[in-house]
Amino acid sequence: MWVWILFFILIFGLLALDLGVFHKKKEVVSFRESMVWTAVWVGLALLFGALIYFMYDVNFMGINKRELSPATAMIDYYTGYLIEESLSLDNIFVIAMIFKFFKVDPRFQHNILFWGILGAVFFRLGMILVGVAALDRFEWMTYIFGGILIFSAIRMFKSDDESENFKQSLGVRLLSKLYKIDWEDRSGRYFIRRDGVHYATTLFATLVVVEFSDVIFAVDSIPAIFSVTRDSFIVFTSNIFAILGLRNLYFFLANMLDRFHYIKYALVIVLLYVGVKMIIAEYLDIPAWISLCVILTALAAGTLFSLWHAPPEEENE
Repeated sequence: MWVWILFFILIFGLLALDLGVFHKKKEVVSFRESMVWTAVWVGLALLFGALIYFMYDVNFMGINKRELSPATAMIDYYTGYLIEESLSLDNIFVIAMIFKFFKVDPRFQHNILFWGILGAVFFRLGMILVGVAALDRFEWMTYIFGGILIFSAIRMFKSDDESENFKQSLGVRLLSKLYKIDWEDRSGRYFIRRDGVHYATTLFATLVVVEFSDVIFAVDSIPAIFSVTRDSFIVFTSNIFAILGLRNLYFFLANMLDRFHYIKYALVIVLLYVGVKMIIAEYLDIPAWISLCVILTALAAGTLFSLWHAPPEEENE
């Protein structure tokens, strides 16, 4: 329990430092700044992997309940982190479309992503604990999770989100039952009061849609990490470090998303692979390092193919 508390203190300390010190003002995040912060979050995630090795080697505060070797624990962590980070790329595409649809001022986008990710931390913790408990108690759940991943891969392959009307999304429909929504307010506030009536603004509606989109993506990414390990601490920490860097990764890639069209197909391969891996796990144990190599190869191929076939810069302007 204490090791979980220490991890939460670390995460909320980093988030408080991020928003309370380095991003206090609502302003546009520059490409250079996003690049630096993306490197910072990736560096922290990699360093935490080394800490995982130490913690599982000495069984720090009884964390190694499954008696994993420290090398296995570290590789599982890095593989889970890579899976979540890669699947987050599709989330970034959707977030970009949400911001474009609601015409969100770039100055307010970082704040929306901050609160969206903060909510995702608690939601994913609940999903992971329930998922681990279900897998430990009902072995057949691996087939359910594997099927979900394969279905998600097919859905991603066929999806066409460009035409989606986010005002008709479930999150906005639920919000409209609680508050009237002022679609014209662009003050940067989440709620306003006018003539004695409280209104939610476009900004808050956007936050709700971003939060609901993360719920949908978590249904894919969390079962995917279960294909690597059932250790709840490794699943949670790898998942959280990946989404903590999502904000800055979004701003880093925001102006280049049209140049990474084929990444989608790499993600389809990743989902198919981990889905099949879960289904056949009882009959064939695939080492985590092989999964790590397969995922890295798929992402590298998708990235290189995207860059090779990307339109010239002048055509994008």
